[in-house]
Amino acid sequence: MRSTRDAALHPGGASSSRWIPTRLRSFRLLLWVMLLARGRPAAAHPQCLDFEPPFQPPWHLEFCKQYEEFGCCDQQTDNAIAERYWDTVEQLEVEGQEICADMLKEVMCQECSPYAAHLYDAEDPYTPVRELPGLCFDFCTEFHSKCGHVVKYLSENKRLQDTAERDTSTFCTLMDLSDQDYCYPNVLKTQDLNGNLGQVVEDRKGCLQLCLTEVANGLRNPVLMLHSGDETHRMFIAEQLGFVWVYLHDGSRVEQPFLDMSGEVVTTPWLGDERGFLGMAFHPEYRVNGRFFIYYSIEVNNKVEKVRISEMKVSDHDMNMADPYSERVILEIEEPAANHNGGQLLFGLDGFLYIFTGDGGKAGDPFGKYGNAQNKSALLGKALRIDVDVSNSSARPYRIPADNPFIHDPGARPEVYAYGIRNMWRCSVDRGDPVSRYGRSRIFCGDVGQNRYEEIDIIVRGGNYGWRAKEGFECFDLKLCHDSSLKDVLPIFAYSHHVGKSVTGGYVYRGCESPNLNGLYLFGDFMNGRIMALEEDRTTGVWKERSVCMGDKKTCSFPGLINHHHKFIISFAEDEAGELYFLATSHPSTTSPSGTVFKFMDPSRRAPPEKCKRKPLPVKVKGKKLPFVPRELTVLETNEKPTRPPPKKMKLITKPPPTSRRVKSTTSATEVTTSATEGTTSATDTVALKWKSPEKKAKEKNTLKPWRKSKITNNRESTAQKKKIAQRQKSREQSKKTTVVKPVGEKDKVKPKAKQTATDNSKTNSLKASKRLKVSTIQSKKKIMNKTNSNVKGNRTMRNPLQVKRFHLDLLRPRVGPRTLLEGPGIVWPGNASDPPGGIWRRLFEV
Repeated sequence: MRSTRDAALHPGGASSSRWIPTRLRSFRLLLWVMLLARGRPAAAHPQCLDFEPPFQPPWHLEFCKQYEEFGCCDQQTDNAIAERYWDTVEQLEVEGQEICADMLKEVMCQECSPYAAHLYDAEDPYTPVRELPGLCFDFCTEFHSKCGHVVKYLSENKRLQDTAERDTSTFCTLMDLSDQDYCYPNVLKTQDLNGNLGQVVEDRKGCLQLCLTEVANGLRNPVLMLHSGDETHRMFIAEQLGFVWVYLHDGSRVEQPFLDMSGEVVTTPWLGDERGFLGMAFHPEYRVNGRFFIYYSIEVNNKVEKVRISEMKVSDHDMNMADPYSERVILEIEEPAANHNGGQLLFGLDGFLYIFTGDGGKAGDPFGKYGNAQNKSALLGKALRIDVDVSNSSARPYRIPADNPFIHDPGARPEVYAYGIRNMWRCSVDRGDPVSRYGRSRIFCGDVGQNRYEEIDIIVRGGNYGWRAKEGFECFDLKLCHDSSLKDVLPIFAYSHHVGKSVTGGYVYRGCESPNLNGLYLFGDFMNGRIMALEEDRTTGVWKERSVCMGDKKTCSFPGLINHHHKFIISFAEDEAGELYFLATSHPSTTSPSGTVFKFMDPSRRAPPEKCKRKPLPVKVKGKKLPFVPRELTVLETNEKPTRPPPKKMKLITKPPPTSRRVKSTTSATEVTTSATEGTTSATDTVALKWKSPEKKAKEKNTLKPWRKSKITNNRESTAQKKKIAQRQKSREQSKKTTVVKPVGEKDKVKPKAKQTATDNSKTNSLKASKRLKVSTIQSKKKIMNKTNSNVKGNRTMRNPLQVKRFHLDLLRPRVGPRTLLEGPGIVWPGNASDPPGGIWRRLFEV
């Protein structure tokens, strides 16, 4: 059962009228503060009222300027708060504005605070949300003395309004928060909360706490995920068995596979088998030519194993299916062992296809005097680069780029771009910084080590990456290692097998949704499931490790976030917008459907709303779509939703603007519905809070007001009036249909109707009666309208004072010509312009 305090602070509170004595409440408050002082310091957890992390606004804020560097408001929300503020200030007398205005603004701007969810009790889904932020006792005392009378405009909660009219102690006890670190303004002073506000959260060991969302599941050893770059934002996920699936932007999966190579691919159910469907890359012009390339293991005559690189095309009839008969073999390389098969395909920003092969398998690269990796005449243990944009009539399926480093070396294969590679597993191309383009086109790879070190390399033209002479930074083959001609390129980072035993290369984050991650290279280890990050010092070019771990329960307390993943990290991925993912499984077998795709999320800071919106091109799906059903347990249960409702709009009585102040619009797009054709404002959206001074109430007793009838009478009159207007419009449409435009000189062939309906008779009688209206009645009605600036009601619509004034000027101005349509729908002059418009006056001013 909720306390009386909760009932008073939250909308829809309990109806109990019992009140705890003030002294008892004060004692409990003091006891609670003492207990808090003994507890651990507050842990920073910035959170907005929409249950999302704060952000840095894209533009400066005009009203709540104190939160323009970091907070929960963009420019649109800031403007909405300003409108509500000015609407409230308009209700105050001049003296009240001078006393209360600054403090009122300070309180209303707490919706923009990065800790708004804590201030409004919104971080707990089981607690009703406050309508006012939690205020510390000293600040609340001052607020109550200056602005206590304003609470009735800030909240519609009757209990809270009544409490504001009582003593300060009662009001401030209700406004207090149980956690004194989060009440305002203490939340601004606590160093633990504001020390690294907006930065990636670190635990006590300095580990970056990230959270995840589940994107796909039920996959059998998902080895890669990539996009086609055609602006559809589809993701293609390949299983080691040889199936490639299409996942649409909404998370659903196309029922039929994009590609089925399971009949050609060599796979086994053994744990950790490295053979299978290993790589795939879409041509940079895939949207135009529909070409893509695949890398997989094959067996020839049940004896010889090879890796095959082939070109294929998308089907002409279905954009979500490949043409199974379009395969054209580009290259085949014999494998002397079952392991170290490489498997990475990618297109560089230069437009060429890069192929990364393993050293052939076994241990220590025992093939030949120097091994395959150091032998430039072998294609194993290399980074190859070829040009696949050749004409169909060409005899060879590819050609060698003119700037390949060993094209003129007779002892080297011209396809070789870099060598000295053991078994690079997963490489990526850096998109570059979104603003400066720094780092653009760099290729990062994770090279799996032998038995001591794992390493991360940046691939350069003609580079020798040391294997088998070196493993990481250390020597592996002493003779080769001390050879002065080695000249190997050192890795940017290496870690020992005390940390992990099989590196999985990743990506440099260049997305939009998590700005703090920009420039971090995220990668992982297959064997122990550890996620790591590297950060570059641009001045020295040195890369430093940043430990990454899953955030605790409090850090990831946002809807849909999880803080765990499967152990075996198979691959990393990047979508078309630059957001990062990784693919992991709990059982690394090609027959186990336990593979899941996770997306990285930074819980400390997000991008501004609307900034990262995507507009994918439409995708025509033939057949069924299978909706995504998450399986992983989120930190919050799936039925837990933010309790913070949208901020309520101020609904004030329309009153004439004071002569001493400028006329200012106080309505927003969601408050007022304006018709482009009618120029009117809906009455139901403008009347709510009723605040009038005693002098104004006394004046209104002696003033005749238009349209002051009971709701029932108004409803009946409006219904009857709508019927009359509909009948008039119907009769006008019928008269238009019977009117024929005749050529010059032709006689009128249209005959008048012989009979009139009862509706037409009543219309004629009402018009005749209106013409007989006395002029004195018209003048008296005009005097009444001059005395009041309240909205005029015509056809159940409200007009502001300026529109009303212009409306009457139009009525009194002499006109020439037949029937003239006025601003209101269905209101028409009853006759010629010289006739008195009695019908209109009667409808507008009838009491």
